[in-house]
Amino acid sequence: MSDPVHAYPVRPAIVPQDRSPAAVARQFEGVFAGQITKIMMETVEQDEQFSGGHGEEMFRGILAEQIGNSIAAGKGLSIASAVEAQIIRLQGGSDGE
Repeated sequence: MSDPVHAYPVRPAIVPQDRSPAAVARQFEGVFAGQITKIMMETVEQDEQFSGGHGEEMFRGILAEQIGNSIAAGKGLSIASAVEAQIIRLQGGSDGE
């Protein structure tokens, strides 16, 4: 007998991403803020008492990425609007100016 649960391969759901210039600019700002955060975190001296050890080292990049996304989701670094204007200009559109 065949197992009906495993009869068909499971395909992950495809979630469409917002590819508007504003969304792409906000994503860029998140990546940029994450990279800045990562560099800043690398300059902090770690001591044995407050260090998370090897586990912290493994996930520090993910933490920096999430901090960057949080920065961009909030007030941001005020670069998303300039990036959005450049995306629109490069696409041959008008940014309202």
